[in-house]
Amino acid sequence: MSSEKAADAHVAERIRWRDDEEEGQARRRSRSRTGLHRSNSNDSLAIRSIHGRTSIDPGVTLPIQYRTVSFQIEESKGKERAELARASEVAAKDLSDLEWHTIASHEVTSRLVTSSTIGLSEPQAKRRLQEYGRNAPSPPKTNRALTIFGYFFKGFGGILLISSILVFISWKPLGEPNPAVANLALAIVLLVVFFIQAAFTMFQDWSTSRVMSSIKDMLPEHCQVIRDSQVADLAAEELVPGDVVLVKAGNKLPADLRFIEVSPDIKFDRSVLTGESRPIAGTVDCTDNNYLETHNIGLQGTHCIIGSATGIVVATGDRTVFGRIATLTNEPKTQMTTLEKEVLHFVLFICAIMLTMIIIVIVVWAAWLRKDHPDWINVPTLIVDCVSIAVAFMPEGLPIAITAGLTITANLMRKNKILCKSLKTVETLGAVSMICSDKTGTLTQGKMAVSDCSIGSNNLSVEELHKSMASDDSTSKDADSVRVFGQLAALSALCNGAEMDAAQADVPIEKRNIFGDATDTAVLRFSEILAPGNVNYFRSCWKKVFELAFNSKNKFMIRCFAISRHEALDRTLAPGDATDFEDNDILLTIKGAPDVLIERCSHFLTPSGEVAELTQEAKATFEHIKNMYSSQGKRCLLLARKMLKAAQIPGENPDYEKLAMDEAKTGITLVGFVAIIDPLRPEIPEVVSTLRGAGIRFSMVTGDFALTALSIARDAGIVTSLHVDSVAQLERTAPETRTLSKDHETEKQISSSSSTPPSRRGALVISGPELTTLTDHQWTTLTEYEEVVFARTTPEQKLRIVREYQKNSVVAMTGDGVNDAPSLKAADVGISMGSGSDIAMEAADMVLLDSFSSVVVAVQYGRVVFDNLKKVIAYLLPAGSFSEFWPVMTSVIFGLPQILSSFLMIIICCFTDCAAATVLSYEQPEADVLLRRPRNIKKDRLVNWQLMFHAYAIIGVTETLASFAMSFWYLQRNGIPFSDLWFSFGNIPASIDPDYYTQKLNEASSIYFVNLVVMQWFNLMATRTRRLSILQHPPLFNKATANWYLFPAILFALCMAIIWLYIPAIQTALGTAAVPVEYWFLPFTFGLFIILIDESRRAWVRRWPEGNMAKAAW
Repeated sequence: MSSEKAADAHVAERIRWRDDEEEGQARRRSRSRTGLHRSNSNDSLAIRSIHGRTSIDPGVTLPIQYRTVSFQIEESKGKERAELARASEVAAKDLSDLEWHTIASHEVTSRLVTSSTIGLSEPQAKRRLQEYGRNAPSPPKTNRALTIFGYFFKGFGGILLISSILVFISWKPLGEPNPAVANLALAIVLLVVFFIQAAFTMFQDWSTSRVMSSIKDMLPEHCQVIRDSQVADLAAEELVPGDVVLVKAGNKLPADLRFIEVSPDIKFDRSVLTGESRPIAGTVDCTDNNYLETHNIGLQGTHCIIGSATGIVVATGDRTVFGRIATLTNEPKTQMTTLEKEVLHFVLFICAIMLTMIIIVIVVWAAWLRKDHPDWINVPTLIVDCVSIAVAFMPEGLPIAITAGLTITANLMRKNKILCKSLKTVETLGAVSMICSDKTGTLTQGKMAVSDCSIGSNNLSVEELHKSMASDDSTSKDADSVRVFGQLAALSALCNGAEMDAAQADVPIEKRNIFGDATDTAVLRFSEILAPGNVNYFRSCWKKVFELAFNSKNKFMIRCFAISRHEALDRTLAPGDATDFEDNDILLTIKGAPDVLIERCSHFLTPSGEVAELTQEAKATFEHIKNMYSSQGKRCLLLARKMLKAAQIPGENPDYEKLAMDEAKTGITLVGFVAIIDPLRPEIPEVVSTLRGAGIRFSMVTGDFALTALSIARDAGIVTSLHVDSVAQLERTAPETRTLSKDHETEKQISSSSSTPPSRRGALVISGPELTTLTDHQWTTLTEYEEVVFARTTPEQKLRIVREYQKNSVVAMTGDGVNDAPSLKAADVGISMGSGSDIAMEAADMVLLDSFSSVVVAVQYGRVVFDNLKKVIAYLLPAGSFSEFWPVMTSVIFGLPQILSSFLMIIICCFTDCAAATVLSYEQPEADVLLRRPRNIKKDRLVNWQLMFHAYAIIGVTETLASFAMSFWYLQRNGIPFSDLWFSFGNIPASIDPDYYTQKLNEASSIYFVNLVVMQWFNLMATRTRRLSILQHPPLFNKATANWYLFPAILFALCMAIIWLYIPAIQTALGTAAVPVEYWFLPFTFGLFIILIDESRRAWVRRWPEGNMAKAAW
């Protein structure tokens, strides 16, 4: 044990970061050894490749966990280049002494005290985890001072502070010799609001960060490693130097690896680090003295796009290339989302009006009132009036409502297991009008199983075949057939990249964990089900010498084997082939798409076990079998083989990749077919129906056959039309084009030769080969179809489909595979499943960790966030802006006493209205939110003329007139007629006692205040819905519509009003007064009038949704 610890310590010394002194020495040495850290082609730093790769974009390179709901990592271009240049230089110099890439593979395992076949032991791994820490990057540094500054001065904090300072100045020294206590109180209240807003923003930021942290933890990254000779699924954070990692297509490398075994077709995408999109081949041997350029090192964060490999971890966490560069460039930057930009535009618009009004007041005062009525408004009063106008126009509750909305959205995402990388994603989802979805693993469960298989014309279900193979009845007439199907089972075990979990050997095969992609897993499970022990037996009898992994371009995989135990020949090959097979021969096995492989076959295995020539009649039989499986929604795979005689294999070290690809072109023997069923996710039909009801078109984009895709699309509800058009109908839209269809049999089954022109309500099925020759006009026609199924598509075609739809729609793309990544990244919203490949999840904007139905929730709340902010603004503007503005303007222009004091204006804006506006963010979706068409992001703005007309001309005018009427009526009843106040400019009639006048004016001001507060309660209830009646969307007793926060907000407003109006000390200091009880209840009449007119408006809109009233509705 002590020797093992010593060895681990030795490893630690070799790969530990140098301290500052060592680093300085290393940098000095590196200047004399530029070849180690500079490119071979030029004198630039090695962080740039010999192909002129672009600099690293930290917005791309930094992991998902640094992206939150409302914050994304994005550097400004100038600073980015400078920081990345520094990061590249430091990283290159630090890496110049690493030699993991230059030493032999056995030396790597020796230094790291590990084994390529056994891996690390658990005790070793635990000690190294303690030594090196978790394989995770250090969190980004935060500028606390800047963050705290933002808490105070984001939103309207700066205006509040300046307003407070100005009012303090108006109190003293400008207010001397008789400073108004009310001005001091007003300044203090503004200052208190300034600090309360900062504290609330700080709390909401902390709350949102906590929620997003929990969301991040919902999607831990995993990888396959060899520990104690067993393949295990391990969290990437637990990797340590010396771990042996298995890599396959679709994986993101979890650490820096030194490859010790690679498949010939292995390719890596390093664009996340280098910006170079060209794939890089992987090798076992060193290809460049530069650690960053050699192909035998796999860098953390890069993706394996094809092939498979085995590598040993040589660096983790901040010690990886990715970690070192990220550490130097991980200063997060905020980027405004679309919704925040909309809010900013609205605030700027309101501020422009506010400044205009303030300028008008100042000009009127300076040009007229100061000269003609010098005692009416002095400088301190002018400052307070200007501050009142500023505060009145500022929607103080809006920033808090936005922050609350973000927290609510984050909580909903966590609850529904949605990982959303930015708020922009949710906002955009609310406007999505087209969804293109992959089939396998997205619409289907991804839990594939072989349901049927066939050899020749003999087709059996797996259940029937299993019973036959398990039968002891040697006289069965199917005995020969069973032996032949045994060859299909052998081929299924050999031509397969999946591996069974050795730790679950005692678990029934139906439930046993299998490592591999869904297709290989299904085929391997099929082989083992037919005869337990099949897989291990055949793989022990045949030694793999070459593998070409499946990829979406070739649409097949190849494996070549040499015989190890001759006893397996009779169970693997036909009798004649088994006899002819010699020790040095090679067995080439191939599995893939029938339409690709059938033309390469020259012979086929008959049900009797003989090998016969593949005639046109046999091809027709196989085409029928393929179409039969496809029409049942099953995926069909062809399995074939070919014997390569020793004389065909050149030299001692043959190029197996070239040999296999050449030999697989012709002369292979078709062994049989397997039909794979991938059940539709149970929620899909309802999800598709809901999204289509929301005005969102839904199309399927898949690599499967047209008939298979159409069958699944019908089950999912994507295709509902009885008549389905084919490419022929697209041709007729452009007479000059030629016939495009190459699959005449499929076309006949999909569509008749009707010349009916394509309809937006019609359906279309089109395959990848047909897409390649479409004209621009035909593409335009295609995108106008309501229901489209794209079959046999390549990744390039998926990308083209997304871009064509984007010309007139906001497009979301859903997928989970490597071939979906380009289209996921190009779409307006890329959505990946949590069970998908690492590449797909990295490319996507949103990851659904549980159910596909979560996309409905995301779309719904994408619309709700926008709707609720509209409601917040519609609620704030009438009282907080319009009704507060007119008392100041009537005072300035018409000489009336300011019927609402500046102090009570502040109370409405910052207390009574602010609380209610915030709780509107908690409003549940209206019942019709998913019955409306998506909003047009170019035309449907957050604040439009319809909303302004509703807030000002309807609600605002009603509240203002009612409040003026109540206040002046009260004065009239108390002996102060309105005629004496009109153009009085502070000249009190001699018959009225000044103290009595001041007291009644304070009471009238308080009545105006109470009237607004009470009417706003009814406005709050009316604003909750935009189209539905309040009876259809009740605030109580209905879980789907209830918002219990409304009533605490109303109670809060009531308490605020009582505190400021009824406490004697406040009355004396601030000029407020108790309100007669009847003036608390009279506003209820006006409030009910608001409800009545708004209910009438909504009823009209529902009754005539295309009428003028509906067009004017907000």
